[in-house]
Amino acid sequence: MANLSASLASTADDVITCKAAVAYEPNKPLTLEEIHVAPPEPSEVRIKITNGAICQTDLYYLKGKDADKIFPRIFGHEGAGVVESVGSDIKNLKRGDKVIPAWMAECKKCPKCLRGKSNICDTLVYNWSNGFMPSDKKTTRFSKASNGMPINHFFGTSTFSQYTVCDEACVAKINPEADLSKVCLLGCGVPTGIGSAWNIAKVTPGSSVAVFGLGTIGLSVVEGAKVAGASMIIGIDRDDHKLKQGLEWGLTDTLNTCGLAKPIEAIIKEMTDDQGVDFSFDCTGNPGVIYSAMECANPAGGVAVILGLMDSSKEISFHPSKLLWGKSWTSGLFGGFKGRSQLPDLVDKCVEGVINLDHYITHKMPFSEINKAVELLEKGECLRCVMDYDR
Repeated sequence: MANLSASLASTADDVITCKAAVAYEPNKPLTLEEIHVAPPEPSEVRIKITNGAICQTDLYYLKGKDADKIFPRIFGHEGAGVVESVGSDIKNLKRGDKVIPAWMAECKKCPKCLRGKSNICDTLVYNWSNGFMPSDKKTTRFSKASNGMPINHFFGTSTFSQYTVCDEACVAKINPEADLSKVCLLGCGVPTGIGSAWNIAKVTPGSSVAVFGLGTIGLSVVEGAKVAGASMIIGIDRDDHKLKQGLEWGLTDTLNTCGLAKPIEAIIKEMTDDQGVDFSFDCTGNPGVIYSAMECANPAGGVAVILGLMDSSKEISFHPSKLLWGKSWTSGLFGGFKGRSQLPDLVDKCVEGVINLDHYITHKMPFSEINKAVELLEKGECLRCVMDYDR
């Protein structure tokens, strides 16, 4: 660590030249090239990213499914690293601290943070659809090394770069004992699933749960439901391998949707003595699946949670009478966790072995092979591919 601290100190206040994977337009491979990363402004932190992964949300924006379509851009929001330098206003972070760039920003001083009713922060709202730094809302810390062209940020994190600059609101200081090659997964997918079971749905002991879609988020919902004490956890997918895999996470029942003679929700109701499940989770973003997940929740007090990102051009509708008996249809970001104040506690649970991150890591590869990692995720051939940013 002493050698690392000395190395980081040598770059403080300088523009850093490093490798980044830049997206220049939708549906095109990322371009791995040299960029310049400017020093942090007073309320900002520059981070050396050591490890990162790719999330389906990155692919959603990379494919231009969002309404804003901001390019060129450095994507990435699942990563971990160490603080390289801090702005003059930063008091609680120092060079060498282990951190997770947290797209679920938490400034702790805006009206939304002070209200305390959710984990939404005004910095997050700004970062959601803008490519500049929230400190001034007009500049970026990234530029193309060859010609100085500005490159936009993503979600306030931009972890597809060996160095990134984040607003203080987007930096979670974590346990110094944490393994960065594992806790990088806590940037998005795993907390979203686990927290949706714990914080949003509030799964109860002895309850029944249905999880639609068994990617990383779906499996982390399963893990969260298991830890919460659910007695029946039904996994729904069209891939037998994923269904079998889900048994290792805690599924008690599986349902392959291919070739069914009746609607999925009808089968789930039969499996639950015509009651429906206490909690259902859509982890697909497919409008038809979202509707089925809502339908299969018990009409008298069941809770249906939407987690999948749906194409911005699509909508879903239902008759409000379906909620009259007390069913709830809800959603939330990042599993309801607050980035700076609650993410460190989740890291501690991983260090203590309460949450097993190892079984989400199906592939490892150098950062230089990021397009291969994207391809694996697009084809559904991996859960998470952890990249080593020094390679």
